[in-house]
Amino acid sequence: MPRKTISTFSVSEVIHLSPDTFVMHLQGVPPLPEVFAGQFAEVEVPGSPDVFLRRPLSIHAADRERGMLSFYVKTVGKGTRRLSELLPGEKVSVVYPLGNQFTLLNSGKVLLVAGGTGVAPMLMLAQSLKGAGAEPTLLIGGRSASDIHVTEAYHEAAEVLVTTEDGSAGIMGRVTDHPVLKENFDFVRICTCGPDPMMKALAVIAREKHVICEASLENTMACGFGACLCCVVKTTEGHKCVCTEGPVFDTRNLENW
Repeated sequence: MPRKTISTFSVSEVIHLSPDTFVMHLQGVPPLPEVFAGQFAEVEVPGSPDVFLRRPLSIHAADRERGMLSFYVKTVGKGTRRLSELLPGEKVSVVYPLGNQFTLLNSGKVLLVAGGTGVAPMLMLAQSLKGAGAEPTLLIGGRSASDIHVTEAYHEAAEVLVTTEDGSAGIMGRVTDHPVLKENFDFVRICTCGPDPMMKALAVIAREKHVICEASLENTMACGFGACLCCVVKTTEGHKCVCTEGPVFDTRNLENW
């Protein structure tokens, strides 16, 4: 696992996908440390003296040779709102890469399931799996079409399937209702990120299908180093910090999953 580093990046672009969702592209000094799908960063909120803590954000994309990092972010509070307002050229301190990674398979069909902003790590994961020789399928769920933001990069990396609860895009229903999970299931692994109820339901399906399910947990994190114990989760091996021993866990090892 690469050593974490603290680096200063310049904002190259903030792209607003909807009123409360944006992608932030940062430019650093290449080459960057190696980053793996599933890892995250602790991002400073500059110019906000009343926002004391960095924000933990899944790494959406990374280009080591060009020195670029990207984050897919939902505005949920003061800190992420300030990040959404950053202008090109502003400086941001980033601690990364943090946490572990999804397991990369070099063959077989892998189902990636994302709910809401759980799509954040899935682009890099799909690209990494495809590059390794596996066949990724990405299933994305949202409340409505306004929650689904799929660029051409996703389609280049994976087959993309969509569900919305109101039927305004893709198949009507939740991701766990999609036929790909019920009919002719032929995946060798499930990787998921999103709301806990969704991921727990997928863990049950994975057990029924006799495949491994890896889930990226979105517990509250304050420090990112395992010191504050905000993100502790119960596992079959005792309590573990999501920020240091996760965020990716085999769901068979999570209590009550």
